[in-house]
Amino acid sequence: MAKDLAAKQRKVHFEPDNVDIVVEEGANLRETAIQAGVPIIASCGGIGSCGTCKVSIKNGEVVTTRTARVSDEEFEQGVRQACQSRVVTDLTVYLPPESRLETSILSREKKVTAGVAVTGWRFKPPLTKFFVELPPPTLEDNISDLSRLLRGLKQQYHLRNMTVDFGVVEKLSQILRDSDWKVTVMTLVTALESQAAESKRRPMVINVQPGDTREKHYSLAFDIGTTAVRGQLLDLTRGRVIAESIEYNRQISYGADVITRIAYAQKQDGLKKLQQAVVANINSIISQLLSQRHVEIENIGHLMVAGNTTMIQILLGLDPKYIRLSPYTPAATYIPPVKASSLGITVAEYVYLFAFPSVASYVGGDIVSGVVASGMHQIKKLTCYIDIGTNGQIVVGNSDWMVTAACSAGPAFEGGGVKHGMVATNGAIEEFSINPSNLEPVVGTIGGEKAKGVCGSGLINIIAALLEAGIIGQNGKFNTGLATKRIREGQDGYEYVLIRAAETQINKDIVITEVDIDNLVRAKAAIYAGCQTLVKSVGVTLQDFEQVIIAGAFGSHLDISKAITIGLLPDLPPDRFIFIGNGSLWGARLTSFSVDILDDVRRVARIMTNLELSENATFMNNYIAALFLPHTNADEFPSVAGKLASLMADKSKRRIGV
Repeated sequence: MAKDLAAKQRKVHFEPDNVDIVVEEGANLRETAIQAGVPIIASCGGIGSCGTCKVSIKNGEVVTTRTARVSDEEFEQGVRQACQSRVVTDLTVYLPPESRLETSILSREKKVTAGVAVTGWRFKPPLTKFFVELPPPTLEDNISDLSRLLRGLKQQYHLRNMTVDFGVVEKLSQILRDSDWKVTVMTLVTALESQAAESKRRPMVINVQPGDTREKHYSLAFDIGTTAVRGQLLDLTRGRVIAESIEYNRQISYGADVITRIAYAQKQDGLKKLQQAVVANINSIISQLLSQRHVEIENIGHLMVAGNTTMIQILLGLDPKYIRLSPYTPAATYIPPVKASSLGITVAEYVYLFAFPSVASYVGGDIVSGVVASGMHQIKKLTCYIDIGTNGQIVVGNSDWMVTAACSAGPAFEGGGVKHGMVATNGAIEEFSINPSNLEPVVGTIGGEKAKGVCGSGLINIIAALLEAGIIGQNGKFNTGLATKRIREGQDGYEYVLIRAAETQINKDIVITEVDIDNLVRAKAAIYAGCQTLVKSVGVTLQDFEQVIIAGAFGSHLDISKAITIGLLPDLPPDRFIFIGNGSLWGARLTSFSVDILDDVRRVARIMTNLELSENATFMNNYIAALFLPHTNADEFPSVAGKLASLMADKSKRRIGV
């Protein structure tokens, strides 16, 4: 019996990581890679539709379900989709560059804080430490240890109306006596429910430490993004960031976007695996942050976490399936603070996690956090706040009112749904232009490495350049009559060769196809139509925007002129656009520093009115009108129309020798 059991165990060796793992025969190869910690991409969540998890089987056998994503030539060479393959024998598996997540590139994210910022806040962290010296009990003064502590806080710091976590009571008596009645009390406050006076706020005593530990006073701020998880270690004594770290969200191996992850969560143990993946991210980042500054874990007192609605529900172990189903309802828009250790986060038992309130299923706490960080809620200027991504989120308004919506743009901005698309890592084509005299491309990659694919910002630059060069028309179709061998008919229809095989890491031509262009056009149309629908709902126009705030990692690398050329952003003067970088993390950090901003967060979430676009007829009409480069209505983009007309005139002059 033992022999039969051993025969079912198979060893899988992954190259170039040099990682071995033993699994049962029949194990899914993608799941095996995830278990082994191999950084494999699987944008579609393992259903086989994306082709991003391709591997080469160097030795051994797998049984595989072949899809159209693997060509005849690739199949003959041993290429398989990991998600569609099961282990039969011992294996040696090679993970090629285009299927890998490169962690080093995450640090390239620009930090932009110019132009706008929240103002008028006090440095008054929600998490506070108070040192108290208490008189020991006597027969004449023998009140309880807890009453003695609360009395001391009232006498020395005028703190009243306190609540106490039971964990404090459990250890209080021993700590007081061991520390000669000199202790540091840690208190936590939450946002006010209304505009009530601050005197009604009830601080909670969450921990008591022996001696004076006020100089060791730290908090953590996190942005739980769909693509990456970012964390910062905050010194609450001095009000500054002292360490930061970033990792790809380990959930990427289960799907690139929130929809595929919601679907994966419905599988057996799917939600548990997703929750454990993001908790592993958080624990890893905490370890890195503490190591950088030699901070001890017991001096971390609080976690502020911002993220979209799906990411937060998965982190908290809440089933996200109703987010996806009409009428699109999250489990909660405001979640009370929760003990972080109960989620598996490796911090002390008394540490609470505060998750930013969301507005709706697809407008999450990351947007609330970013809006507050930008100061949009404090100014009268008509402002548009945009976080561009798979789930584009838009807020229109000012200090008096805000309307918001989410538009499902699809994965094109993250490189998904594109033949040679990839996340923004080393080797991704990002810079792109075309020599008008011979229609030859000039290509620049992230990190200066040989190309292995195209990232989202690169895709925008490519399509804008193709349009301006006349290689594609405003309908996104190739002009096949041009004198260039770069345009050819491929497996998916007409395509343009961006870079030849000999100059790539993947040893094959990297191309842009009409299908790729169509996917990006649909993505940009969703964002633009969302903006149009919101402004029409409140009786203004896109030209009325006094400023447009671009947030997010993708936005910080966006070329505004190219984004306008393809019709992604409204045709406004460049000085109206402001980049703020990662607004979600920025807001989480500021909220850790000030109860004023904590209250603003609650207020902003309340005043945002969500407009559901999924079944909105006006949005669908706007969307269809935007399925053109830049738009079916040239009046929407006068500067682009003028530029294209001028370029056409120049080409005509060159043809006739003028």
